[in-house]
Amino acid sequence: MKTPLFVQLYQPQAASVRQELLRGLTHNGQAGAAWIAPKFLYDALGSRLFDAITELPEYYPTRTEADIVRVHGHAIARSVPSHATLIDLGAGNCAKAARLFDSLLPRRYVAVDISVDYLREALDQLQRRYPTLDMLGVGQDFSHTLALPAEVGAPADGPKVFFYPGSSIGNFTPDQALAFLRQVHAVCAQSSGSGLLIGVDLLKDAAELEAAYDDALGVTAAFNRNLLVHVNRLCGSDFLLPDWVHLARFNSELSRVEMHVQARRAVRVQWSGGERHFAQGECVHTESSYKWTVAGFSALLQQAGFSVPTVWTDADTPEQGRFAVMWAHA
Repeated sequence: MKTPLFVQLYQPQAASVRQELLRGLTHNGQAGAAWIAPKFLYDALGSRLFDAITELPEYYPTRTEADIVRVHGHAIARSVPSHATLIDLGAGNCAKAARLFDSLLPRRYVAVDISVDYLREALDQLQRRYPTLDMLGVGQDFSHTLALPAEVGAPADGPKVFFYPGSSIGNFTPDQALAFLRQVHAVCAQSSGSGLLIGVDLLKDAAELEAAYDDALGVTAAFNRNLLVHVNRLCGSDFLLPDWVHLARFNSELSRVEMHVQARRAVRVQWSGGERHFAQGECVHTESSYKWTVAGFSALLQQAGFSVPTVWTDADTPEQGRFAVMWAHA
């Protein structure tokens, strides 16, 4: 049996992480809405809480995407090249990519996440199921720059299939999404036959969207508020959980669900060298999840350099779908 390899490209420096967090909390020292990048939701506990979120009845994206892959699996396998290097962006527990192994028969599997530590157990278990498959775990924060290590393979090693499931592309603003897709296209363009298989959450009723981000059991609330515990560890702040509640709302003007933590009362948050006062009801913006139409995201892919995508949804016509899986050649 082969053994997974691991490469940690992302080496966070405590000082730079602290600076990034405090810049968001103080809005670069100016008055304005505070924010924290959504990548900080995913400490060890946050990652496990998100796994639990995907099991909730209100959170439709994971199961809807899985149903699309199951129902349209043969069509996806006919469109996406087999025996390629499968590059799983934001791999998490690797379960979504693993569903494709038997149909796509990848020659190498590359799981990319912000830390290889979370990938180790998943890849070790996956390797036992697929003992002859080359597996590589890459720790990288690709929210800024996509730079893959040499271990992924040279262009001459055959096509590369980037896999970005779960609607994570929605965490980018449209401009950021375009810049990111252009980076993926630049890598794909180096190898003939390469492309992107991506999950896209589609625009739908606001009540359904908000329920998916504010479940009755409160798991998403715990996931969001755990961010404050993580921030306290990273920058020495003194957020107190009883002072903050979870808030999720759909912004129809920007076509996105926004997650915030909202102050229950007027509070003062301190850290070494600084502080910020929050009024009752004031929010810290922790995540945005943009929702797309099939036509809108297809146009974005083409603007990034990809072909007109092949689209599979959970409905008879793409325009009626709640979620879409798209394949686009470079």
